[in-house]
Amino acid sequence: MTQPTHTDAGQSLGFLAEIKDAVTTRAALLVLGVLALQLAFITSYVGAFHHPRPSEIPFAVAAPAAPLAERTAQQLGALPGTPLDARAVKDEAAAVKQIMNREVDGALVVDPAGTADRLLVASGAGASLSQAVEEIVGLAEKSGGRTVRIVDVAPSAAGDGRGLSSFYLVVGWCVGGYLCAAILAISAGARPANIHRAVIRLGALLVYAIAAGLLGAVIAGPVLGALPGSIMGLWGLGTLVVFAVGAITLAFQGLAGVVGIGLAILLVVVFGNPSAGGAYPYPLLPPFWKAIGPWLPPGAGTYAARSIAYFRGNDVTGPLLVLSGWAVLGSAVTLACAVFRRGKSGAAVGSGLPDGPDDEAAAEARARAGGR
Repeated sequence: MTQPTHTDAGQSLGFLAEIKDAVTTRAALLVLGVLALQLAFITSYVGAFHHPRPSEIPFAVAAPAAPLAERTAQQLGALPGTPLDARAVKDEAAAVKQIMNREVDGALVVDPAGTADRLLVASGAGASLSQAVEEIVGLAEKSGGRTVRIVDVAPSAAGDGRGLSSFYLVVGWCVGGYLCAAILAISAGARPANIHRAVIRLGALLVYAIAAGLLGAVIAGPVLGALPGSIMGLWGLGTLVVFAVGAITLAFQGLAGVVGIGLAILLVVVFGNPSAGGAYPYPLLPPFWKAIGPWLPPGAGTYAARSIAYFRGNDVTGPLLVLSGWAVLGSAVTLACAVFRRGKSGAAVGSGLPDGPDDEAAAEARARAGGR
């Protein structure tokens, strides 16, 4: 009669032991980290997109007489909430040039002889931005008893709905970059065991980036007809985006092991994507996201892709320098971590094997204790 009780007690103790063995402190901390990452994702995306408001959109005003242009620019710049950062330019040609150079996002060409002016926009920079300019200027003109005729000087392609293809192309490149780096780590340990392995991983990442950049550009361009512009330009940009994101992911993994994958997602997905200027370009984003967007790979990549597709490749130097900076930083940290470890081996992430000598000794001790 006592045997079932003993069995039940043994089963109960065994189950508790299984829980303690399965849910380690490290596993619990990782789950809490995932929860924090999820909440950060929700906060970042909802915070960036829930209430877009135009703020200091670069805007040009042209008129036959300089005083009229300056007076109109002052009036537009003084609108409640400062939605426009208006400045007078010499003439319509100068206004178009500034739009194509991405110095301004729209321009008003005033006709003093009539009551209808022309509003120049560039939907290739983002449909939501051009629509915001149209609404703001349209209301201002209406209040003065004037009307506007919309002229799109850099229209988005027919297959580029709302000008979002550049953003989604760059997001795809970013996903490929950090997934490739994660796979390289999972296959042979999160931290490179030595300098040679780190170089091999960076080399493999570069080969992948070249292929991913070309295939992404071809799919978005000739295959789907979503983006015009230079295939070679988009190929080069894609290669740089993929390698930069992959290199920084390898760097995070070198510093923090498997947790580095989460850090890369935090940087690129949680902070980078909502601040990239995709759905809402920079002038429509809240201050925090507007400030960080140009300095992160998704934002730099999206801006450069739109410049290549619709603005003759103008104003890409800054974004390319940002991406190059991430690529160099990620590569340097990856190599430095390999040198610092001085050949210490690491088990594959998720393999269940110990990660280093100390872990191996602990595992052996536990095995001996279990045997006794």
